[in-house]
Amino acid sequence: MQSVKVGYLALVASRALGSSRLYCSELAKVSARCFVSQTRFCHSEATPEETVVIRVPRYLQKRIENVKQTQSKNKINTIKAGKLLIQSRNPNMNQSVGYMLGKFEQPILSSKGWKHNKSFGDYFTVNNVKPVAPFVAENQKNDNTQKTLATFEKLHICKELVETLESVSITHPTIVQLQTIPKVLRGHNILCAAETGSGKTLSYLLPIVHRLQADKQEEMYTEDTHKIRAVVLVPSRELAEQVAAVSRTLCAPFGFLTRTVGGGRGVGHIKTVFKGDHPHILVATPGALVKALQRRWLDLSELNFFVVDEADTMFDPSFSDMLEKILLDTNIASNPKETQGVGHKAQLLVVGATFPGGVGEVLSQVTDLGKMVVIKSKMLHYLMPHVKQTFLKVKGADKILELNQALKQMQQDKKGGTALVFCNKSSTVNWLGYSLEEMGVQHVRLQGEMPAAVRAGIFHSFQKGSADVLVCTDIASRGLDTTRVCLVVNYDFPESHTDYIHRAGRVGRAGGAEDGEVLSFVTHPWDVELVQKIETAARRRTSLPGMESEIHEPKPKAAIAEE
Repeated sequence: MQSVKVGYLALVASRALGSSRLYCSELAKVSARCFVSQTRFCHSEATPEETVVIRVPRYLQKRIENVKQTQSKNKINTIKAGKLLIQSRNPNMNQSVGYMLGKFEQPILSSKGWKHNKSFGDYFTVNNVKPVAPFVAENQKNDNTQKTLATFEKLHICKELVETLESVSITHPTIVQLQTIPKVLRGHNILCAAETGSGKTLSYLLPIVHRLQADKQEEMYTEDTHKIRAVVLVPSRELAEQVAAVSRTLCAPFGFLTRTVGGGRGVGHIKTVFKGDHPHILVATPGALVKALQRRWLDLSELNFFVVDEADTMFDPSFSDMLEKILLDTNIASNPKETQGVGHKAQLLVVGATFPGGVGEVLSQVTDLGKMVVIKSKMLHYLMPHVKQTFLKVKGADKILELNQALKQMQQDKKGGTALVFCNKSSTVNWLGYSLEEMGVQHVRLQGEMPAAVRAGIFHSFQKGSADVLVCTDIASRGLDTTRVCLVVNYDFPESHTDYIHRAGRVGRAGGAEDGEVLSFVTHPWDVELVQKIETAARRRTSLPGMESEIHEPKPKAAIAEE
């Protein structure tokens, strides 16, 4: 009987240890039972000299110790005194600003188990660790010594332009403008990739208008020539209107004419733009410009500047064919000397918030890539350190309730602020709009399938304050100036890192509202994979993975054929 009881107890202990769930309290119970059984047996059958000894095998003892160590394992402490960089629902996942991951140290992700159904309701936040944007030139002044901040006058911009900028409260250039404007004035072809909201529009419009004024004073062209001097190519009509508005403000002291041309209104509308005097600066979308070139309604022979704005979108396969046709119809200079004098060629300026892929294949056909100046900001493809970004794992059916709660919270905390709500599909924009109407939330909608007449002026009215909420697709994420926006909600999680950078870039812009926030709803398993890459980049303080960072020379056709 003794052997049966002891064997049974040993079997129970072995199974419990094998599942790694035997805690110290359970071991105590097993030991107590063994002692009681042993005592009873001794009193009934065994003599006092025959003490029963239960020998636990060495490998079981080691496993017991492993269980104890697992329960009280000394984890790497990622929390130090000071502000938190990552704040998670589980405090053990927090990471402070002062902690730096080792080169080969694997970060512990808050989103690790988010593909499981039980993870709904979990969240983590990447806190804003800097008070202002890194592209503000004042950040360069880290010491206590008094240094004179850079001004536009030191960039050799004409006095009238400086006064115009001061009239709209722009007094100091950003870091991107300090790097770009002098090189453009020297005649270099430029590829500028800098974070959203860093003032890239002024970095190319200021030297363009300055150059046109300088040529006018030198009487290099007469007023009756009516030739287009600069073309700015953008992916959407809304962005074209915005760039044109900035251009008109800068051109007002000199009498230069700026016009826009976009698709969606028929060929007749495009023709009317080029009737009479041609503008000095033309802001156009690719489709409309291709149609105008095919019908020979405009002459680019006297072009001084050709600008490709939102380059990562323009070099996308959906636009690259049209862009290639336009560039081949334009005489692009290969070096600064070709941009001066009689028979000059156009200076090429490529600008974007992310480094465009496939740029080498297209530009190599029209210019010398080796002589193209590349300007990249230090925070290119990084998460913005001055914007709070929250990721919430939520069921699809609960997203509308979470959105309504976030909008109410915004109205309470930031009175006068506005919100952008991004969806991946036009149908989702329409459905979400109907749902918000039922909840009594005033909003406007913007998506690419709207007729041009309906789309016209929607974003402009939102900027003027007609509504506090704009529900839109990614059409509103490229280049549009949203200085009043303090909250961006990714109702549908973006499909790529590039889309996330552009959406998040609608807050925290130069001269915009402070304390901007981004709230992202994470629902699908494929969303979780992107979130984990974003969280890893945030914890390591590195750029987002898989983003282009260099111009790649195109392979020779012979090499491609051999492959």
